[in-house]
Amino acid sequence: MYAPQNSSRLSTANNVVVATTSTAVASTAFGGQTYQIRIASPAAAFYRVGDATPTAVATDAYLPPNVIEYVKVSPGQKISVFSATLQTVSVVEISG
Repeated sequence: MYAPQNSSRLSTANNVVVATTSTAVASTAFGGQTYQIRIASPAAAFYRVGDATPTAVATDAYLPPNVIEYVKVSPGQKISVFSATLQTVSVVEISG
C-alpha cells in the first residue's frame, strides 16, 4: 500500500497571455478563497503578485522555463507577468 502524498486541489485557471514581447500583463483578480497559485511557463518570465494591478519588470521574481512553482497569495490579488517571449503562462488557483 502506498502512503498518500501531500497535494492540493486545482481550481480556476487564470492564465496570463503575453501577446507583445517585453511587456507586462496582469491576470484577473484571484477568487475569494484563493491562498495559493500554481504557475508554469514554457519560456523564461518574471512575475510579481500584488494588490490592485501589479506590473512585473525584469528584476522581479524569475520563473525558469518548464518549471512549476507554487506561490502564496491573498484573495483579490493579481499576478503580473513580464516576458521577452510571446507565450501563455499557466496560472491555476489552488483550493484545499
